[in-house]
Amino acid sequence: MSHYLLAIDQGTTSSRAIVFSAQGLPVARAQQEFKQYFPQDGWVEHDGEELWLSTLKVCREALKQSGLSASDVAAIGITNQRETTLVWDAQTGTPIHPAIVWQDRRTADYCAELKEAGHEAAVAAKTGLLIDPYFSATKLRWILHKVPGALERAERGELRFGTVDSFLLWRLTGGKSHKTDASNASRTLLFNIHTQQWDEELLKLFGISPSLLPEVLDCAADFGSIDASLLGASIPVLGMAGDQQAALIGQACFEPGMVKSTYGTGCFMIQNTGSTPVTSKNRLLTTVGYRLNGQVTYAVEGSIFVAGAAVQWLRDGIKLISHARDTEAMAEQTGDACGVYLVPAFTGLGAPYWDPKARGAIFGLTRDTGIKEIVTAGLQSVCYQTRDLLEAMRQDGAVEPSALRVDGGMVENNWVMQFLADILGVPVERPEVTETTALGVAYLAGLQAGIYKDLESIARHWHRQQRFEPRMADSHRSKLYDGWLDAVNRVRSES
Repeated sequence: MSHYLLAIDQGTTSSRAIVFSAQGLPVARAQQEFKQYFPQDGWVEHDGEELWLSTLKVCREALKQSGLSASDVAAIGITNQRETTLVWDAQTGTPIHPAIVWQDRRTADYCAELKEAGHEAAVAAKTGLLIDPYFSATKLRWILHKVPGALERAERGELRFGTVDSFLLWRLTGGKSHKTDASNASRTLLFNIHTQQWDEELLKLFGISPSLLPEVLDCAADFGSIDASLLGASIPVLGMAGDQQAALIGQACFEPGMVKSTYGTGCFMIQNTGSTPVTSKNRLLTTVGYRLNGQVTYAVEGSIFVAGAAVQWLRDGIKLISHARDTEAMAEQTGDACGVYLVPAFTGLGAPYWDPKARGAIFGLTRDTGIKEIVTAGLQSVCYQTRDLLEAMRQDGAVEPSALRVDGGMVENNWVMQFLADILGVPVERPEVTETTALGVAYLAGLQAGIYKDLESIARHWHRQQRFEPRMADSHRSKLYDGWLDAVNRVRSES
């Protein structure tokens, strides 16, 4: 039997495919960026066909690079940007509207109405989530109400809804498989994380027809096999998880109390809480970490909407840098006490503030402020927001992490990692394989394929590449963080 695994990592700004060996090492990878569309203030969309075509392209490229044929691949795992919402024709697979991305805030007013009507506590008790435009249900409702005839078609069973994993699976299997996993389902606002079922009362609240919904499986399960014409052989899809949950697995955070933080477009910190769902008093989310053999491991999560996207904005939006790698040298020259704070609330603030109407700002500008200071402030904003999440976890009584395991594109920046350790006061560990999202879903597929016996055998593959120890004085740490809290208060719509 072949021991190679193909991971599809469909993210917010790019689609990736990575071929992994059974040892969890990348053999070949391919990546393609695609366009984000911003039709109105606070709206973010993707073209569903672009998501599909870019995914197919990178799978073919990664296989070609690896020198393997499709028949050499034991299984495929799919991980994805999570709450992004697609609705497509059940016959043709054609989306009826552009994908509404997790960052999109168009349903903020409807969410406010639901809260005012007193629904939030009941929704949170069932889903572990807050009523916020971030999650899929209100996006799905918007599509059904705004696309002519969609509501009626949904009632007649002619449409399908899914997060990106379900959409790709549908396409990969030629419409034979409409499934998702428990981690993605737990991000929709429609799934009861205690019963592990789509919830009738929630479906009624949002006006969603059950015929739209995918079947929910474990994260390691038989999701169907891909059409042989696409890659040259039929390969089973045996693993699926939302990107942050996949990273939790890729970082081998299998013990309660272990924490990982992923720095992609946004930043997501997840702490494993074991078999018990922990309810946050600080507006963090209770979610499914992973579900294996019908057993749920829960997690608590803080979500920051803008991390790498701040660097992208510095590069593409205001053109202060030509490449993300330029930022490290600039920050080294500037130092940590530049006095400038950039609050990247471009699409509102995520945890623990959950303020969809907040907007970004830069504070502390003087005549001496130049490009270097603004770029450094952009990098620091990611670390300050991580501290916000860690503080919320601390206040919820979470176990103090012995270290923070990090991954994602930004963690290659040594300056950012050192500043992160400094501002948190916690060691930061960077693994040898930083593509942990893709790796996590490859592990899940390998678990189902029998390549790995259990989670322990997966954990043995995790290796640390570098550890960053905090070295900042407590007084300096407090002063910098207080400046950040002041800046955040100034942009909040509710403060």
